[in-house]
Order: sequence, then structure tokens, then C-alpha cells
Amino acid sequence: MSNRLFYQPVQAFESYCLPQFQNLDHQGCYSDGSQGTHLSLQASHEPYCTLESSSAGGSYTHYNSPSTVSFSPKGSPISQQDSQTYPSPDNNYGSPMSGSCITDNDDLRHKLRELENAMLGPDDVLESYDSKLQDGGNLASLEIDSWWQLMEIVPKKDLKQVLITCAKAVSNNDPAAQRLIAELRQMVSVSGEPIQRLGAYMLEGLIARLSSSGSSIYKALRCKEPASADLLSYMHILYEVCPYFKFGYMSANGAIAEAMKDENRVHIIDFQIAQGSQWITLIQAFAARPGGPPHIRITGIDDATSAYARGGGLNIVGQRLSRLAESFKVPFEFHAAAMSGCEVSLEDLCVQPGEALAVNFAFVLHHMPDESVSVENHRDRLLRLVKSLSPKVVTLVEQESNTNTAPFFPRFLETLSYYNAMFESIDVTLPREHKERINVEQHCLAREVVNIIACEGAERVERHELLGKWRSRFTMAGFTPYPLSSLVNATIKTLLENYSDKYRLEEKDGALYLGWMNRALVASCAWK
Repeated sequence: MSNRLFYQPVQAFESYCLPQFQNLDHQGCYSDGSQGTHLSLQASHEPYCTLESSSAGGSYTHYNSPSTVSFSPKGSPISQQDSQTYPSPDNNYGSPMSGSCITDNDDLRHKLRELENAMLGPDDVLESYDSKLQDGGNLASLEIDSWWQLMEIVPKKDLKQVLITCAKAVSNNDPAAQRLIAELRQMVSVSGEPIQRLGAYMLEGLIARLSSSGSSIYKALRCKEPASADLLSYMHILYEVCPYFKFGYMSANGAIAEAMKDENRVHIIDFQIAQGSQWITLIQAFAARPGGPPHIRITGIDDATSAYARGGGLNIVGQRLSRLAESFKVPFEFHAAAMSGCEVSLEDLCVQPGEALAVNFAFVLHHMPDESVSVENHRDRLLRLVKSLSPKVVTLVEQESNTNTAPFFPRFLETLSYYNAMFESIDVTLPREHKERINVEQHCLAREVVNIIACEGAERVERHELLGKWRSRFTMAGFTPYPLSSLVNATIKTLLENYSDKYRLEEKDGALYLGWMNRALVASCAWK
């Protein structure tokens, strides 16, 4: 998620001079090829702020918008002298093309044709175009219809509809996308309504998608990371204000506790241990088990992102959990595996005879590339590897969203639906004036949004799948469902009483779904 956003006012639509095709040069400038002309935005003295300038204290540095603006690959305004500090894309974006503007009334039909080419409307405009051609309609009237239909979209100020229309234009390589981006800049706000805040990050994703591709785009999207202590603080705030993580950890722990209730030696393999917070309550529960606690060994798998957020390596997690276990008189060992889940092999897991094995996949498998990205298909490889260990239980917690193999436009729609629900849920619990809310959304959620929209191939690491697809993968790997206990369900219902009544808990086909109103957001299930 990038922390550089810029909201730039534009002049009235009627006086806009649009090139037939606008491209982004290596410095991110909107330009055409005629005499080196830039697509200039009208000068304004109204203040606008960048997200980068926002602080935890809620104060902002304001900028007066210049008459001509260059955008970096991050979508932020940069001066010529600053532009060299940003990573340069590896690929050539192609030569800019010259543009035209209606300046007189001669040859109206020809000018209207140019306008039609420059500014196609949404799908209903294209359908109208095709039907009228079949009926022998007049081409000039078609062009006028498209002009007016596009003009009707923007004045309604329906942000969601303009976002969708812009994404459709981007998907179709339609130059109208640039016009819609200019409008969206005026409609989004990192401090506004949930859809305005989400729209700010989705807009940045659209701009980034237009500006680059491949590895260069993700490098350009990576924001200036906050200090690790600050990032941990933001993550903790999100953990507290929304029940999504607690729901996932609680449901997974319940399944593990149930499966291990009679075991003396328990080995838990966590494929994304992060801070290790999930295991605090489980260690406490094992300590209170009738007959005494089992010997617990945890293998924590990690990556560089988690290490940065913690401010150190896995030894921090191991020491923390060891002290906790000692205080509860629980025999405990910690084994560190500092690597990405994609790199894990059998030897890294150090499975020992006589242990009852539990494997935890909480919010991690969607980061593993599958057959659509890599011939190695780490997603299914890991499931087969885990099955070969004969675990007593395997827990899965994942976002209930479909963004893995979906083409760009339906993926955009899914992202809009999913994260709009999440931003709305944040809005209920975390007051809009909260001094760190922007940082929480920016550093904990926005990177995901931008990555889903802007990136493709191996650079798109946010690849969510619906539980139905996960079921197929687990079944093909040889797993069978492990029902979640009714006690766990009741405990989670009690948890949700501390939050908004708009959260929904549903049990279906042996799995639990946590949602916001009518939208399922997180699914949890267990396998053996």
C-alpha cells in the first residue's frame, strides 16, 4: 500500500481538451506527442494533502496544486528535482500519441468521431452503439449519445459507480479512464466516508496499473515503511477494533484444543506465526486441562515482513511464549523456521516420533502462488506435504474473497465489495476522528487493495480464494473435514456481543463464516 496520494482539482468538463490517447512517460507525466505538450490540470489555490504528509496526530501538510502536475509511479506529485529518487520502471510504456481538441464548428461529424474515440461510455453505451448500427442508425447521433451518457455518469457523484466505470475503462484500454481518474481525485478522501477512504486506495491502484507493469510496479507501490513499533501498534489497533483476527484465532484454537484433549505431546506448526499472539490463550487453556498440561512444541514459520513488524527475529516470539509457558508451568519448546512458506520443506519442520501434530494455516495460504502463477504450485504442494505428516488436525482461516485467478475487472468489483464492507466495519468501531485511523487503514489494508488491483503474475501476492475452492484443494490432497465444536461457536458468539450487531456469524457445511451485514469476510474450518 502506498502512502502517497494526491487529490488534484480539474477544470469543468465542457472546457476539457482531451488527447485521443494518454500515456505515462518514465516520470509518470501525462503527456501527448505534440510539441512535448503535457495534459495540464487547471491551476487552483485550494489546498490538497498527500497521504504521505499525514501524521498520527491527524495534522496535514497542504499543497497548492500547480498548473501542470507530474505523477510518480506511486501516483504522487513530484517535482523534477525529486523525480530521480523514485524507482524507474524497467519497461518502456510506449510512445505518447498526439491529441486533439475541438476548437471550432467545422466538420462537426469528424470532430464528433474523434470525441467518440477519445471518450467511450460504459457498457450500456457500447450496447447502444451496436444496436443502432444494426438498425442503420446515424453515426453522428451515436457519438452524441455516447457524449451525453458519459456526461450523465460524472455529475451524479456516485463514487462507487464512477470507480466501476473507471475500472471498466482501464480494463478496455479506454482513454476515458484518464477523464474518470481526474474526476475521482476530487471525490475520494482518506478522512471521509468509508467508500471515500477505500476509493482513495482503489484510485491509487488504478493509477499504478496504468503507469507500469511487472516487478517495477510493485517496487513503485511499496510505501515508506513506518517504524516497526508504529506498525505493530497499527496492527494491534486493527486487531482490537475488528473481530476478524480474534474470530480466526479462536476458532482454530478451539479445533486444536479439541483434537489434542487426550494427547501428552503436542507439536503445533504455524505457517505464519507473526507475533505468536494466537498461542497465548491456547497455552493457558492447556495449562488448565484436567490431568495436567501436555508438552507443547511450536514450530514458527516466518518471513521478512513479520520480522520487520516485530522489530526482530523469531527469537522474540520464542522468548515471549517460553516465559508465558513457564509462568503457567507448561512444558514448552520453540523451534524457529525463518523463511517464507513457499520455501518450507520436510526437513524444516523437525517432526519427531510420538508427537500429535497440529498445523495452522491462518491468513497465509492465499499468499502462496498456485498453478496459475508457478509450475511449482506451492499452494497445493504445501497441503500434500502436510498431509504426508499425518496430522491430527489442520486449521484453515482465510478471507472469503475471490481474487486469485479472476480477470482484472471482476477482481476489481470483488475487491470493492469486500473491502467496502471491511472499511464500513472499521468506521463503526474506530471513530473517524481517531488520530491513528488513517495509519491503520493505510498500513494494514491499503497495500492489499493496491496489490490486488495494480499487480499481475508473481507480483500479485494477494490471491484470495473462496472456501469452496479451498475445500477442493484440501480434498484433492487427501484431507477430510474436521467439524468445529459447538462450544467454540458459542464462545465466538459471545465475543461478537462486544462488537456491532451488524456482524454476522454463520455455520455452514462444517465451517464458520464471519461477515459484515450480508457480506461474508472470513471463513474458518478444520481438516484431518
